[in-house]
Amino acid sequence: MRPIARIHSDFSTKFGVPRQSGLVDALESTIVFEPEFQNEDALRGLEGFSHIWLVWVFDQAVRKDWSPTVRPPRLGGNTRMGVFATRSPFRPNPIALSCVKLAGMEQTADRGTVLRVLGADLMDGTPILDIKPYVPYADSHPEALGGFAAVPAGETLKVVIPPELLEKVPEDRREALRGVLAQDPRPHYQDDPERIYGFGFAGMEVKFAVNGDLLTVRDIFPSP
Repeated sequence: MRPIARIHSDFSTKFGVPRQSGLVDALESTIVFEPEFQNEDALRGLEGFSHIWLVWVFDQAVRKDWSPTVRPPRLGGNTRMGVFATRSPFRPNPIALSCVKLAGMEQTADRGTVLRVLGADLMDGTPILDIKPYVPYADSHPEALGGFAAVPAGETLKVVIPPELLEKVPEDRREALRGVLAQDPRPHYQDDPERIYGFGFAGMEVKFAVNGDLLTVRDIFPSP
């Protein structure tokens, strides 16, 4: 298989990326097709769908070996479950599946038609293997059981960003940043109120600390 496209998102590293798609609807990303797939005919009819499936590669988590069990963050990172009962990136084949909202399709002079999507949980530059339309009557099953992940993770932290730091964030990225931080991007096995965490977001480095259920942003500055 070969990538048909790559996504351009606000995440330069794995740290900070939401653990599922759709958790932070304010996150906007752009899908740019590889030159050989920049063909308008391949997208004919896609504008009629509100959501699409992205089939992509965990290209930053490729390993030679695999383990039959993994430790899902949802369970605090301490309980092992079967890899096929999780969405862990550490799999025999590092393939992922995400449902995102199709916010628009735009014609460009040098990149063909690009897709704007909301709620993606992909790093910047992630290769996409395929795009399929989300079909409500076939893909939605309200009666389905969710196992150990039945309850949506939701926001778990109250976020405080000092006004002087918030001003450093582009206005159209502020809601998305708050949403990402509220999801608690820390590894679930870490709970040190003195520790300063950081990740890249929209060309900035965001530094924060967590004490109980309160996350406080300590600094924001341009990425080096």
